[in-house]
Amino acid sequence: MVEFKTDFQHLIENKDWKALKGALNAYDSIQIAELIEDCSEGEEIIYFRLLGRMQAKDVFQLLSHDIQEQVIEGLANNVQTLSNLLNDIEPDDRTAFFEELPGTVTQRLMQLLLPEERSITTQLLGYPEDSIGRLMTPEYVAVKPSFTIEETFNHIRKFGRDSETLNVIYIVSEDWKLLDDLRIKELILADPTKKIEDLMDSRFVALNVLDDQEAAIKAFSDYDRVALPVVNDEGILLGIVTVDDIMDVVEEESTEDFHKFGAFQSAITNPLKERVTELYKNRIVWLVALVFVNIFSGAAIASFGETITAYVSLVFFLPLLIGSGGNAGSQSATLMIRSLATGDVELSDWYKLIGKELLVSLLLGVTMAVGVALIASIRSPEIIWVASLTMVLIVVAGSLIGMLLPFIFTTLKIDPATASAPLITSITDICGVVIYFSVASWLLF
Repeated sequence: MVEFKTDFQHLIENKDWKALKGALNAYDSIQIAELIEDCSEGEEIIYFRLLGRMQAKDVFQLLSHDIQEQVIEGLANNVQTLSNLLNDIEPDDRTAFFEELPGTVTQRLMQLLLPEERSITTQLLGYPEDSIGRLMTPEYVAVKPSFTIEETFNHIRKFGRDSETLNVIYIVSEDWKLLDDLRIKELILADPTKKIEDLMDSRFVALNVLDDQEAAIKAFSDYDRVALPVVNDEGILLGIVTVDDIMDVVEEESTEDFHKFGAFQSAITNPLKERVTELYKNRIVWLVALVFVNIFSGAAIASFGETITAYVSLVFFLPLLIGSGGNAGSQSATLMIRSLATGDVELSDWYKLIGKELLVSLLLGVTMAVGVALIASIRSPEIIWVASLTMVLIVVAGSLIGMLLPFIFTTLKIDPATASAPLITSITDICGVVIYFSVASWLLF
């Protein structure tokens, strides 16, 4: 990558556009997309203007949203090139791009679409945000049950060129209700004189157009398909969703949850390209909120002033103990958030998990207490029982907090990933301080 990037930059410096265009043709769309993602500002437009029409479409769909915006902005003065690009890209990819733009920009770009493409895009944008309707594409091949296999292949040759995938062919009734789907392998191996209805078993999986995109993720995971049909409540076939679209959603969901768990306001795609102000705004809200949460830890410590004065050695173990509780809570929360997201665990399962988590955390706490006891026996033998018992109680409390918070957030219709590691750590810190000095007051006085 570095070597041919340097060669391209040399051609740009010499303004040798013919040689640059020839050099670009030697690389595939993925390599060119990587080049554009890493190039200096302004160079992406140079590269894009030199790409062929079909190659430009393929490369554009591989770029991050920020770079896509830069390309669109750079092509603003070249209306024909911009119009060709917007009309060429797949409807689902175009919809995903448009929904991230300000409304006024979307409306301006919509005017560059052909009437048919504009109608498709308007329809897709009309579905709720994060619904399967926003993901689907209307570019598929459908046939009638009365078609012979030979007629079906003729139909595919005629209408399949623009289809998102030809791995699956859909069978519909006269009123376009989905009846079945057939893999292309079944058609290839069938007798050409047979009819489609002879191959049908009416066992198919379909997504509802209004369902959340997470339902599509689960369906693709459960059924291992490259594409799934999308229907409305009446069973009318509206479009299809392909596995590459789902992979994009999985990446977005994972990135969003990862950032939420780190107490970010919203996902950050690339910190190298993000403005300082945006990085600041994404991080400051939770950090300030947690400052006030942690005031309770300070208040709890202050309330045990006499205990600390009498046994100063208690302070030595304070970071170790409350840190262990926070770590245990974060582990438990990570496990629960992941299980809730994949559907392995349901809301109703919370009471089944309490007993198991209690036993596991008790075993973890006892094991860690042995380590603390060894340290205390050397450093402060007089508080060995305080430190050991506190370790067990804090690990159990932290684990239960980490397990229950995602369930509570889900019940309140809040993304469980919002039960972030810093939040769990802060709550566990407060509990840990109270537990530690309460145990110390009980055992030492």
